Amino acid sequence: MKTLAVLAVCLAVAYAQKDPHFADGRNTIVHLFEWKWSDIASECENFLSVKGYGGVQVSPPSENAVVEGRPWWEKYQPVSYILNNRAGDESAFADMVSRCNKVGVRVYIDLVVNHMATSTGQGSAGSSCDPGSKSYPAVPYSNENFHATCDINYSDAASIRNCELSGLKDLDQSQDYVRGKIEEYMNHVISLGVAGFRVDAAKHMWPDDLSAIFGSLNDLNTDHGFASGSRAFFFQEVIDTGSDPVYNTEYTGFGKVCEFKFGNFLGPVFRGENGLKYLTNWGTAWGLLDGGDTVSFVDNHDNERDSDVYLHYKNAKPYKAAIAFMLAHSYDTTTRVLSSYYFDGHDQAPPADGDNILSPGFNDDGTCTNGWVCQHRWSPIYNMVEFRNVVSGTELTNWWDNGDNQIAFSRGDKGFFAATTSGDINSSIPTGLPDGSYCDVISGSLSSGSCTGKTLTVSGGNVNVQLSSGDEEAAVAIHVNAKL
Repeated sequence: MKTLAVLAVCLAVAYAQKDPHFADGRNTIVHLFEWKWSDIASECENFLSVKGYGGVQVSPPSENAVVEGRPWWEKYQPVSYILNNRAGDESAFADMVSRCNKVGVRVYIDLVVNHMATSTGQGSAGSSCDPGSKSYPAVPYSNENFHATCDINYSDAASIRNCELSGLKDLDQSQDYVRGKIEEYMNHVISLGVAGFRVDAAKHMWPDDLSAIFGSLNDLNTDHGFASGSRAFFFQEVIDTGSDPVYNTEYTGFGKVCEFKFGNFLGPVFRGENGLKYLTNWGTAWGLLDGGDTVSFVDNHDNERDSDVYLHYKNAKPYKAAIAFMLAHSYDTTTRVLSSYYFDGHDQAPPADGDNILSPGFNDDGTCTNGWVCQHRWSPIYNMVEFRNVVSGTELTNWWDNGDNQIAFSRGDKGFFAATTSGDINSSIPTGLPDGSYCDVISGSLSSGSCTGKTLTVSGGNVNVQLSSGDEEAAVAIHVNAKL
């Protein structure tokens, strides 16, 4: 009986660590990549909370090495766990977390604890380090707290977890001392009101070590609106496309994992390289994990730079359609969208005036200026976040395809989605929605009682879809809250 009781407690903790703590009627995490804390606070108040986003993933907040040219990846080179880098200091970070929580938008930090910096020089908070001798006095860590230097052999799981990723000094999380320092850092940001963590390079750490660390953390801070006993949410970067001996299922016992197969499979489909019709069994039949174990996305800050398979903002039309499909589909995952900046080179820094990251400016239509892409402010994306809220709890019904590159489906009696990657749709398609006229929330919005984009009509239970491959958007979507 005692064994069963312990098992029940462990299962309860594991389940709790998969809860993103979204406010009621909210969904989707937006990754405000490289934004400053003050700008994120304002965005939570003025946009994310208004448009129904559930949470925001922020860049690593800890002190990092200062690298010439200030590339984005310098934030993934920790010097200490002091909350001070180009995004802001601890005071600005705490203010951002508090303000976001007050408007029901949860904050998740990008947690970098697999390694320490390999770049030399003074850190963003003024601390020094000597990667050559593995000395990081501001923590402090010394040589004895790291694995031996070695290059990763991706055919060997121990090498993947014990050797140095891109030459970064690999911490030994099996040591009580190292675990203690990591837990101190995580508990500190929990005390400031964060709801959880995107765990960078989780694949390169042993599952037992991460499980022990996560399980030892404090509960979330009830002063920020979390229920008593709430546990931090974890979504772990475990890149598993079947090419090496580390599996994402090794990490689902104590948190969710980032489902890289989602965008890896969806990109070619919406580029027209694979028929849309095959999405009829999208989900676990495609090799995706159960949605309750995953955070899914079309792209992230790495693969928009490193991969020709994943869609990203430079392929805007199929990219928007793929995100719309993600938000319309019933695969019960936690969805995430990337909001990034324009770049020409892999290492390009965020928009800045010298060392100061520029704040985004805004056009009259709400889109961004000053070098920021701001995908989360594109109306086809934020309107589909609302769509996902509206259809929550409904099943996928009325699947339709043309046997090739055109599809449509309903979400119960709440919503309808259609897309094409080649050819025109000009069909009357069954849907569970009530008869009437609806605004297409991808080409426009419902505003002041009229549609700024297309209008679709449901009559006799069918919707008349006219969608040309030459249209600006590759999809249409309607829902009951966009009914005229």
